[in-house]
Amino acid sequence: MSQNLLAQETSPYLLLHKDNPVHWRTWSREALAEAEAQNKPILLSIGYTACHWCHVMNKESFADSETAALMNDNFINIKVDRSERPDLDQLYQSASNAMGSTGGWPLTIFLTPKGVPFFTGTYFPKEERFGAPAFKTLLNDIAKQYREQPDAIAERGARLTEGLNNLWNRDMRGTLDTSVLDNLAVHIAQRFDIFFGGMTGTQKFPQPQLVELLWRAYLRNGMQQFAQVASKSLDSMLVAGLYDHVGGGFFRYATDERWLIPHFEKLSADNAQLIDLTTLVWQHNRNALCQTRIEESIGWLLREMMVEDAFAAGLDADSEGEEGKYYLWSEAEIDAALVGTFAQKFKAAYGISRDGNFQGKNILRRIATAAPYPQSDADEALLAKQCGMLQAARQKRVAPMRDDLVLADTNGMIIATLANSGAAMRRPDWVNAAAKAFDFVVRALGTGDRLVHSWRGGRRGHAGFADDYAHMSRAALALWEATGEKRFLEQAKRWVHTLNEDFWDAFSGGYYTTAHSQDPLFVRARSIFDQTQPPANSVMVSVLSRLFMATADTAYAERGTKLIQGFANEVPRAFLSSGTFLNGIEFHATNLEIVVMGPVDNPKTLELIAAVQGRSLPNKLLAVVPPDEKLPEGHIARDKVMFNGNPTAYIVQRGSVSAPINNPVALSQMLQLPQQRAPQGTRPQ
Repeated sequence: MSQNLLAQETSPYLLLHKDNPVHWRTWSREALAEAEAQNKPILLSIGYTACHWCHVMNKESFADSETAALMNDNFINIKVDRSERPDLDQLYQSASNAMGSTGGWPLTIFLTPKGVPFFTGTYFPKEERFGAPAFKTLLNDIAKQYREQPDAIAERGARLTEGLNNLWNRDMRGTLDTSVLDNLAVHIAQRFDIFFGGMTGTQKFPQPQLVELLWRAYLRNGMQQFAQVASKSLDSMLVAGLYDHVGGGFFRYATDERWLIPHFEKLSADNAQLIDLTTLVWQHNRNALCQTRIEESIGWLLREMMVEDAFAAGLDADSEGEEGKYYLWSEAEIDAALVGTFAQKFKAAYGISRDGNFQGKNILRRIATAAPYPQSDADEALLAKQCGMLQAARQKRVAPMRDDLVLADTNGMIIATLANSGAAMRRPDWVNAAAKAFDFVVRALGTGDRLVHSWRGGRRGHAGFADDYAHMSRAALALWEATGEKRFLEQAKRWVHTLNEDFWDAFSGGYYTTAHSQDPLFVRARSIFDQTQPPANSVMVSVLSRLFMATADTAYAERGTKLIQGFANEVPRAFLSSGTFLNGIEFHATNLEIVVMGPVDNPKTLELIAAVQGRSLPNKLLAVVPPDEKLPEGHIARDKVMFNGNPTAYIVQRGSVSAPINNPVALSQMLQLPQQRAPQGTRPQ
């Protein structure tokens, strides 16, 4: 007898639906076979824990017995957590876009028993509103269409399958040279909002990959216009409502062009990317605002997002059934929490008023207020203390639900961020936290050179995807740079070997999202498009380049070149979605390695390392070589030694090695950009 089968799942999102009268299944061969046997269409619903409208649809429709009866009678109902199955989410979001929908979550998509979509949408209300039909009306209409129009549905599915195969798997091979980077940076900058930053539009997503691309363009050619656009975007995110000024960390996106009103969910992956970007800018200008936001955001990760030694996926937008309730303040609540501490000064700085700026309450921000950022040092110290008092008061509230899935790809991003920021800002505690999280992933989600995608409460999830291996390889290399421990480098090599063996497209180049051995979907994706996080193909461009510089194994450089060439003809068409891939191309072409030779505990060695970490060098690899070791066979600087017996640095780039450098000031000056830019027209080698 049919029933709801979600009670045994580990996903917090799926468990929210375990008591629905809907006969939910998870995605499996058995569920598709059941649809085939009963000749019923599949109703696939994809969402995730932090999704506000997913909760609304659950409350309105999936918990309603009348709606559930329609679903059970006419469909095989499958519920998917996008955090657990990013492969399904990627495929069906793309299908939704191809069918004319904007996509998003919850994704409500109707499939044939073979898994091919024939109708799609997102949130559908219980009763007709927002221009959308009532969900029950839609269910009846779709069931009738499936019964009465099988030929039309089959034809529609065949066209869609052909279109998606063309999107993901057509031959996109070509050649690129670095001149494309400056040209595309101009085109991207022209689409940015010069007044408030970010891409123009009524909603603002951070898109850190594109902001980093503009920042890199500034470092590469020194054009202040790029710095202005990138800095305006980052500064707006750091001071407006997108940032949680009380507890630290960034929200998912802003619902207005001025970044004032956020959508209140917090994702760990978003925060990792934004901390990375902020660190890169801080290394250049030592901006106090950047430093504060890095420290606060990492503090939030370490305080609220830890699952044993690893990190949870995100926080819900809702608490007590209301979006943003945990983060909003009335003026009276501010006065009560800050009694005796010049509350009026705080209210002027953060735009607090009796009537509020959002649904009668206040969103804290440091822009468009009576006393915007920055105030005097003394006032800023007082405001920071007052934020701490509000944090203590807020902790007494009902907190948003935490999605405590430990995801390999998300943890890889956080580990790399902690390692990079810890090295740059001389915070060994952050580097240690990164190493502990890395060891947890290896232990809980890994077996030798294999990874699973998710873990919760001692239970492992689906086999790892390409993104898991790519992001954890990047994390391993970041830790190798920060600590010098070879075990991290060796683990990166093992994971990249798995990617090359199990995910590589031998015909066109690039990595499939799923392994060759995994159950096939109706289309197999191969992408360079940035979504919630960068995809494996984009991350691997720089990972392969780092491995080549670290090992002198030319197979890594050759694979990186094939990867770039595999998507070269796609980049000019889809550059707005390919920021990480373009940044990887620059890394691959620049080929900048700084080798520091000396005892790792020698103060002069540490000064040379600090000189490297003190520069905004997004394209560098740092290798520290103790006196009793040598660089690998075939490395161009293998025979170099400490000059006059003192710790020494060498700059290695495009087949040449600098003279020995003993002075950290001289090293820092030599690393100023754009002096290290690749020549115009250089093709990735």
